Amino acid sequence: MRTEHSFLRKDETFECASNGVEPFSQCLSRGELQLVRDQAKILQINVGLLCNQKCRHCHLDAGPGRKEVMSLETMGAVVAFVRRCKFEIADITGGAPELNPHITELIQRLMPLVPQIMLRSNLTAFHDSKGESLMEFCKKNRVGIVASFPSLDLTQLESQRGEGTFEESITVLRRLNALGYGQEDSGLELNLVSNPTGAFLPPRQGQAEKRFRTELKRRWDIVFNHLFTFANAPLGRFRSWLKRSGNYDAYIKKLASHFNPQAVEGLMCRTLVSVSWDGYLYDCDFNLADGLPMDGRKIHVSEMGAPPKEGVPIALSDHCYACAAGAGFT
Repeated sequence: MRTEHSFLRKDETFECASNGVEPFSQCLSRGELQLVRDQAKILQINVGLLCNQKCRHCHLDAGPGRKEVMSLETMGAVVAFVRRCKFEIADITGGAPELNPHITELIQRLMPLVPQIMLRSNLTAFHDSKGESLMEFCKKNRVGIVASFPSLDLTQLESQRGEGTFEESITVLRRLNALGYGQEDSGLELNLVSNPTGAFLPPRQGQAEKRFRTELKRRWDIVFNHLFTFANAPLGRFRSWLKRSGNYDAYIKKLASHFNPQAVEGLMCRTLVSVSWDGYLYDCDFNLADGLPMDGRKIHVSEMGAPPKEGVPIALSDHCYACAAGAGFT
């Protein structure tokens, strides 16, 4: 792999040298691996950094005070891009995408254009009267829900997400079940995502899913379709917490030591395009957080007449170790 085309962050070499970790691009080169684009199938749409929570693990520094919210004009440009490029999945994220005032309009405009729409939720953003109506809207339009639920332990979850978030999350999960989400043969997909609550790697996904399925059913009669476990990317608020707590270097080394070359081929960034709240394109939401634009330059969604070309290298930085550790972000 020719590193001059890997769009390496200028500060990556310095950062990695300071903690003794080999830069991710060099790790790939040493293993004769390439991280390049395949056919673009998923458009991830970040509709804003506004969130009702201020989670310790957030790679975007999202929170109640953020003003960055996707406008109707930018949504129009995104919809036009989808019309030109024929994506298979629209993956709507944030912040808390539920808080974007135009979220239902975006979904309605995307519905005729993509076979599958997913809405990422922290669950607590559904926990009011507006959330109730949005859940009903999602059910009516067969929108899949990908819900963050880090831990079955109240103390652990609330140490990451804030006081009261555990019970609110359980309440919303039960409400989603009542609407048919996660129920067998309903066609209403409810998937959970569990991120570690500290500076460590997630457990094996199969084991975690079995434990979550058993405990959620036994304790609250909650069901879901699948559970995904991902490592936290050392970016944003999580990166700041790692630095303050003295865990940053050890965490990066832990990610690097668990690098799995077999995960590289299936990484999500190969088939995903990420569009930010202001309409600029990135290879993934982590690169968006790190200010690493797609193809090494800022490209607005309105400028793209076609999907990104296959074979184009993906922008790399040391946070990529989080995606290629263990089972990886596949």
